[in-house]
Amino acid sequence: MSLTDGAARAALRRLFDAAVASAAPGPAVLRHLPDKPKGRCIVIGAGKASAAMAAGLDAAWPDVPLSGVVVTRYEHAVPAGRIEILEASHPVPDAMSETAARRILDTVTGLGPDDLVIALISGGGSALMVMPAEGMTMADKMALNSALLKSGATITEMNAVRKHLSRIKGGRLALAAAPARVVTLVISDVPGDDPAVIASGPTVPDATSLADVHEILNRYGIELSPAAEAALARGQETPKPGELVTDIRMIASPRQALAAAADAARELGITPLMLGDALEGEAKEIGTVMAGIARSAALYGQPVRRPAVLLSGGEGTVTIGKGKAGRGGRNTEFLLGLAVALAGEAGVYAVAGDSDGIDGTEDAAGAVITPDTLARGAAKGLDARAFLTGHDSYSYFDALGDLIITGPTLTNVNDIRAVLVI
Repeated sequence: MSLTDGAARAALRRLFDAAVASAAPGPAVLRHLPDKPKGRCIVIGAGKASAAMAAGLDAAWPDVPLSGVVVTRYEHAVPAGRIEILEASHPVPDAMSETAARRILDTVTGLGPDDLVIALISGGGSALMVMPAEGMTMADKMALNSALLKSGATITEMNAVRKHLSRIKGGRLALAAAPARVVTLVISDVPGDDPAVIASGPTVPDATSLADVHEILNRYGIELSPAAEAALARGQETPKPGELVTDIRMIASPRQALAAAADAARELGITPLMLGDALEGEAKEIGTVMAGIARSAALYGQPVRRPAVLLSGGEGTVTIGKGKAGRGGRNTEFLLGLAVALAGEAGVYAVAGDSDGIDGTEDAAGAVITPDTLARGAAKGLDARAFLTGHDSYSYFDALGDLIITGPTLTNVNDIRAVLVI
């Protein structure tokens, strides 16, 4: 089976779209609803998918008296009936992030044992719902988030820090809801699907410690404001496993999304090879490693029969450092690193994108590369290596017309990468 350039591009886009569609929040919520409560039903939530999750829940339980508040990213709101939708900033929080956190905390205060709290949690919630530790201001919290995003720390490490400098994360929101029953419906966007990491686990026990936080800060050279230093010095630990009992239900995950992409590949006569849903590291270096695997498949027919697609998920990092950076996110940086490493290898195409439709802070989900990506760039006077060094991958693919722009997808199961070898 041979694929033309256009057919290869279309196949990759079909795989990406299938992965995203498999994580649609509404149907996922319906499959995991708890028993209806004797008392009140209070709905809270935070994340890029939270509004769509809330809409699905409101429609599913028209006979249950429910109310609540959830917060999502700007331009991600959808009507959710009786559940109020707030919007705030991501990836760096703003004043609305704090307003939302206070509103949500007030909503779960004063509940009884017959009441049910349903927490709708998805990626992005860490920035969207923010209540700084005692003595810290929003300016302190915003500076911390900016420093974490630029440090190269993994999402797990970043959230360990965030949880210990918050009055709502790391299980503290569930404590505030006691003695009500708390059921958490989670859409995972993190490697390993650990619910304690997703949105910094506001209703989930936290196994990380203050000692872990100090080690992370030292490893990445992250400087804290005096107020944040003082908050850590006061030693406010989070609720640990065994101290907090909640019902946690994973309703969509990167693994499910990759499985959907694999099914779509088989329908097209393409052999899928799952490389894992938890690949981490510098995005451009993941691109280099993936190029080696793809080149092996192209040259020797290994590790699977061609045409084949190498599927992976996870979350790479882009370490900016203190230098000036251009535009781009981890997916376009991965792709540009992959293209540079492939050096025009014939028969290798790739797509990578964030399932929420937003790669970093840009308006593109990701991009596509083809065997002539570097040649087409050179014809326009673009030096791919220079763009990669300057962390300006968005601009490179924008100039080639190879960005993938979906708009907000209203879900979030992390990055989807597919490398097609024909």
